[in-house]
Amino acid sequence: MTIPNLITIARLIIVPFLIVMIMQGRWETAFVLFVLAGVSDAADGFIARHFNMRSEFGAYIDPIADKALLVSIYVTLAIVGTIPGWLAIAIVSRDAMIVGAVLLSWVMARPVEIKPIWISKLNTGAQIAFAAIALGANAFGIGIDETLRLAMMGGVAALTVASAGAYLGGWLRHMSG
Repeated sequence: MTIPNLITIARLIIVPFLIVMIMQGRWETAFVLFVLAGVSDAADGFIARHFNMRSEFGAYIDPIADKALLVSIYVTLAIVGTIPGWLAIAIVSRDAMIVGAVLLSWVMARPVEIKPIWISKLNTGAQIAFAAIALGANAFGIGIDETLRLAMMGGVAALTVASAGAYLGGWLRHMSG
């Protein structure tokens, strides 16, 4: 067990507490936990790369922790009415499609390599930024211009769909090759 893996596990442990804070309307605490999770994600990656502490376990658990965090936040923000349900559904559907495709490829004895692509990284960045803005706006009582809010949601949705399409295309090429 490496230090980056322990940090990642701690990030996973933060997720349920973050969800409870959102559900209870404790926005400041939720925002702080989200920032802490983000810092831990950057820290575990930095330590793993710069101190040669990469591991196979870490390669699997880190994206699981990231997805657990983002999917949980988007679903919870939709439940409490901070974001529209369709946005959470789009994000969850994309991730479910990717997990389903990976599992199906394993079942069919054609495992697909799991590695992020540039559109996925951009999508994750947009999802993190919008979640932080939504949490921060509630935590600090900051109003967001509705046009800007809709544009940010549209950007997250478009990147989510584009990322899903890119992964699906790559998976179909892999499975037919």
